[in-house]
Amino acid sequence: MSSAVMAQDAAAEGESVERISVTGSRIKRTDLETASPVQVTSKEEIKIAGFTRVEDMMNSLPQIEASNTAFQSNGATGTASLDLRGMGPQRTLVLINGRRMQAGGINSSAADINQIPAALVERVEVMTGGGSSTYGADAVAGVVNFVMDKNFEGLEVTANASGYQHDNDNKYIQSKMDARGFDYPTGSSGIDGKSYDFSVTMGGELGDKGHVVGYMTYMKQNELRQGARDYSSCALNATGTACGGSGTTPNPNFYLSAANADGSFNWDDYEYWSLNSDSTFTPDTELYNYAPVNFFMRPNERHTIGMFANYEVNDNFRPYMEAMFMRDRTVAQIAESGTFFNDNYVIDFDSPLLSDAQRAQLTDRFGLQSGDQFATYIGKRNVEGGGRQDQLEHNSFRLVLGSEGEISDTWTYDTTIQYGSTSSSSAYLNDFFGPRIFTALSANGEDCASTDGCIPYEVFTYNGVTAEQAKTLTGTAIMNGVTEQIIFGGFVTGETGVSFPGSDTPISAVLGAEYRKENYSRTADEVYEQGLLLGQGGTTKSINGGYSVRELYSELRVPLVQDIAIAESIALDLGYRWSDYSVSGAEPTYKVALDWDVNDDWKLRGSYNRAVRAANNIELYAPQSTGLWQGTDPCATATPALTAAQCANTGVTAAQYGNIGKNNADQYNALFGGNPSLSPEVADTISFGVVANLFEGFNFSVDYFNIELEDAIGTIDPEIIVEQCALTGSATFCDNVQRTPGSGSLWLGDGRVVATNINLGKLHWEGVDLSANYATELFGGNFSTSLIGTYMLTKEFDNVPGVAPAYDCVSTLDNGCFAQPEWRHVMAFNYDTGSFWRATVKWRFYGEVSDYSGTDTLVQDGIDSQSFIDLKGSFAVNDYTTLLVGVNNVLDREPPMVGGSLATNGNAIAGFYDTLGRYLHASVTFKF
Repeated sequence: MSSAVMAQDAAAEGESVERISVTGSRIKRTDLETASPVQVTSKEEIKIAGFTRVEDMMNSLPQIEASNTAFQSNGATGTASLDLRGMGPQRTLVLINGRRMQAGGINSSAADINQIPAALVERVEVMTGGGSSTYGADAVAGVVNFVMDKNFEGLEVTANASGYQHDNDNKYIQSKMDARGFDYPTGSSGIDGKSYDFSVTMGGELGDKGHVVGYMTYMKQNELRQGARDYSSCALNATGTACGGSGTTPNPNFYLSAANADGSFNWDDYEYWSLNSDSTFTPDTELYNYAPVNFFMRPNERHTIGMFANYEVNDNFRPYMEAMFMRDRTVAQIAESGTFFNDNYVIDFDSPLLSDAQRAQLTDRFGLQSGDQFATYIGKRNVEGGGRQDQLEHNSFRLVLGSEGEISDTWTYDTTIQYGSTSSSSAYLNDFFGPRIFTALSANGEDCASTDGCIPYEVFTYNGVTAEQAKTLTGTAIMNGVTEQIIFGGFVTGETGVSFPGSDTPISAVLGAEYRKENYSRTADEVYEQGLLLGQGGTTKSINGGYSVRELYSELRVPLVQDIAIAESIALDLGYRWSDYSVSGAEPTYKVALDWDVNDDWKLRGSYNRAVRAANNIELYAPQSTGLWQGTDPCATATPALTAAQCANTGVTAAQYGNIGKNNADQYNALFGGNPSLSPEVADTISFGVVANLFEGFNFSVDYFNIELEDAIGTIDPEIIVEQCALTGSATFCDNVQRTPGSGSLWLGDGRVVATNINLGKLHWEGVDLSANYATELFGGNFSTSLIGTYMLTKEFDNVPGVAPAYDCVSTLDNGCFAQPEWRHVMAFNYDTGSFWRATVKWRFYGEVSDYSGTDTLVQDGIDSQSFIDLKGSFAVNDYTTLLVGVNNVLDREPPMVGGSLATNGNAIAGFYDTLGRYLHASVTFKF
């Protein structure tokens, strides 16, 4: 029986029916089924999933794509964010008890759900489609509302332990590593990637007037490196046909030429050489397997503490408070630093770093003599110094103070002051400090001999670099910052006393106002500011900015008819919000929704929402700086993918065509950054569907959604900029492709693609959500099954309308698309004996991603459908003790492998498909 039917039955019997606020509206009602579709995940479902991270549970839902997760290291923010519909975490509004969360930190404007204590979550409500008229900006894809158990009573202590296990027997990638001579693990991994979680929840009455709940949690996650799994023990090349790697190697590779008169490199006459074991130069260069050192899952340590309290002074004044604090520390480790062919070093022919044999080779090849200089780009990996580490810390604090109460018999109020702040820090360790390399090489006018503490950098000697040398060449970069959110708001809600002639129920209304201030400050030290660390890909600037918004909003629920032949009730929901942004001016949002209860068993619903998203502080104020993008240069290699005429559009000369070297790590330079003139994005969402109880114990809902967004804020993918420049010759693209003079490279020297933020694109999302539930008595116990699934019809990007063709990312990997299948579902089967045990089988299904026209042979025919099976058992040991054991991904399915240009980490789309193999978990809960 649905919640709506139960509420009606209770009212008919004269029982008191609690009125609650449901996600998507501030008008209180008696049922959870509304005109806007809301998917509810219960506390029991969260607990039985066995995850110690809320992000893992949420990312298993078919409406959510993986965003920032624990399975990212290179470029990790250290936060966990939600990406509803795959429209981007910045377009998903995350709430706690109906109030928005603050930005996650200096690296992410999206809410960090690490703050949320899983042990105290009563339910999670996911409302798909726009919600801006109710909650303000950012609810373009929808809203995720974490409803906390503010009425918890007693004492509950839970201890959880978990880990991963995998059988390393991937013959495909093992053969590729054998061909390279790379090491890899075989057989069972044992239990690794272990985590431990401990939580305490306490709650009780404050006399007969109030209630207080407090919680404390601790979580420790151990690291797991890519070298722990065979399928991630080498970095596949872009085509997925071989273990790739980096030209920045333990014994270096060199681009060498005679120095031009101005000291520049002579790209018209050069050699690409490495070192023989006798320290002579050789054209036989090697690649370095940088994968094993990278973290596949970051180590993490987190503490949270908080409380929720309310007290009734009288009917008119019921103050409440919410206080939450989190401290989270994680380390993102990637492969060792290196010189990365970053700088042109001009070195004396007579340098003591060179051997006589090397000087003879330079003389034979370039005619150099004593007193001359040569120019070189060096690719030396700092294996002597260990991996680069970004130590990330977040401290978040959220405080809500408010009061609610009665104004009259039919009207209530709710006023709130809310403050949220996240302080973040990034300490980047063990990366090469660029200026010290010049000095240690006595290059470009620097002199090591006259510099205190300088040790010559013996890169021209085979295995000549020592750990002592390497230690003097690394530096540390520090960045700190604070985000702040201040909200003053209040609303009144109640019944107007006015009703339509066909209905006895009066019109309900909400009138509210809100002021919100978002501040952002990020301070980078000189090392970050000037991009002095060679492994950073460019500069990282300080940012300081903010904006405010003043808002007025209203909602109406208008019952149109009751108890007629075609309907028990039909109601119209209306909403309007006026928002005045300090940076971009006023922008309205609104909604119209129809709620049609045909009878006790059938409901029809439909809605239209206008939603907006204002640019966040990072998008507005981020300084423009150079970074890296993953992909390919279609004009590189001896056999470019594009013609000479097409490549000429991108700045490739006739002499360069066929002679531009590719980056073996598939990473190229781009200029990224903010734009303070950005306008809000505007989206229109349409949804309609049906909710039904076909027979006792069975109910379902089917809802269609259609989201169209214009003026999308973002960057054009640099690879698309290069491709479209080549294909169209349009200045819109070609002005943003800047190749290095001489080499024509987009990764050596100053080569880059300009890809700063703009308002330009359009997005069109379309699909169908299905939810079904069935419960019955079976063999003296209770059997139930549930299904939630999403069928995606359209996921269309039109990044540059009228210039570049739009492309659809449903079931395709082209154009840098995420692996979005047409159909994805989670199906659970539960059996509760009613005595001391309960069992659950869960089937998580990802449909095939069939379309791909690129060169990655691993997915040439697409990604096959994937099924993951989870088994759980819950046991009531006694009245106070419950034991839960489970195995997720029982069959130890590996994530589908993809090549270097499609992988997000470890040759996989990490964090979306199960990433590390079997997940074993056990927890014990004591409740008194």
